[in-house]
Amino acid sequence: MKILFISLGCDKNLVDSEYMLGKLVEHNYTMTDDEAEADIIVINTCCFIRDAKEESIQTILEMASYRTQGSCMALIVCGCLAERYREEILTEIPEVDAVLGTNSTEHILNAVTLVLARQKYQAYEELQGIEKHAAKRSVSTGGHYAHLKIAEGCDKRCTYCIIPSIRGPYRSVPMNTLLTEAKELVAQGVKELILVAQETTLYGIDLYGKKSLHLLLNELNKIPGLYWIRLMYCYPEEIYDELIEAIRDNDKVCHYIDMPIQHISTAVLKKMGRRTSRETLEERITALRTAIPDIALRTTLICGFPGETREQHEELMEFINRTEFDRLGAFEYSREENTPAADYPDQIDEATCAAWQAEVMELQEEIIMDKNADMIGSELLVMIEGKVSDENAYIGRSYRDAPDIDGYVFINTDQELMSGDFAKVKITGAYEYDLIGELI
Repeated sequence: MKILFISLGCDKNLVDSEYMLGKLVEHNYTMTDDEAEADIIVINTCCFIRDAKEESIQTILEMASYRTQGSCMALIVCGCLAERYREEILTEIPEVDAVLGTNSTEHILNAVTLVLARQKYQAYEELQGIEKHAAKRSVSTGGHYAHLKIAEGCDKRCTYCIIPSIRGPYRSVPMNTLLTEAKELVAQGVKELILVAQETTLYGIDLYGKKSLHLLLNELNKIPGLYWIRLMYCYPEEIYDELIEAIRDNDKVCHYIDMPIQHISTAVLKKMGRRTSRETLEERITALRTAIPDIALRTTLICGFPGETREQHEELMEFINRTEFDRLGAFEYSREENTPAADYPDQIDEATCAAWQAEVMELQEEIIMDKNADMIGSELLVMIEGKVSDENAYIGRSYRDAPDIDGYVFINTDQELMSGDFAKVKITGAYEYDLIGELI
């Protein structure tokens, strides 16, 4: 039996997909990336914002055609869309044979087995606790880096966000479990671990009574054969001094942090349900840059939140221009049903949201072009990602670049390099988001 896995949305979803892949591989199922030859198609969906929801629905409909007209004998939908719209999916898309909720990935083998026996299947475990995975993950990121999901769910209740209702409350993965998994991944050849959760900064508060991300970093830093540890999804107001010190003092922890601020206006942040203010955000950014001068700061922003004024948008633009984030993504506000913000008055029209998002990204492009130009002449340690076809050049990432979302370093060389290798590179040129270099 050949199974096609389609994992949509965030890297937390990807980890869930890799657990399911591992369980099926353990039971001798064969993976394929060709939908035309797949006997079973599994779609792990996302529905965080409107575009993600539409992509998930469109993907299900496209794969449904293989269920009715191709060789596919089973179509299984799991993840966030399945958790949020469980009845609608089975009712409105009859080609779907099974649905699994966000805390039910361990049921994938049951789902496949029963669907092949011509039975419909549903699994929706209560959104409590952490799933225990009996099989090893099948890492799908090329083998030299992997994501380590350190917690599930969220307690923040931001007014625009549906995640707590489809992922449940915040639950940390026990540290011993994470360390065991990390060592197994490194033994398989993984050299970079990317720590992810809906919010990584609160890690351990439910298990150990205090924020413990710094303690986890200290332990991960001891693992032989691990080279880089990268932090994603750190809520800025929860970034604490011991964590900053752990980033600074542990040599394997990249001087990089992803901290989604969403906006800078205190009034907008309050309406968003964010538990912070402009003053707090500026203080935390200053603390990070003071302690770690070469830290790469990544953030994300929402443009066009209900009630946001042109003056508040200009305040955000001024802040971006002055702060000069190393990496920045901006998104138009997505009005999500069953969230408080969806019912707010003064919803902003889509054209204005799009215009403001474009203004932010145009400004950021200017900032990053200047920053990249300043990198010319510097030296960076780069992890090789692959070769540019038909050229004597390779693609790599520095500590400043998370995979798939940040830039690349293009290296011109006649030497043969392998994915996962590290190379010292001197930067010789710059593009809008990428760098050019040569081997030292």
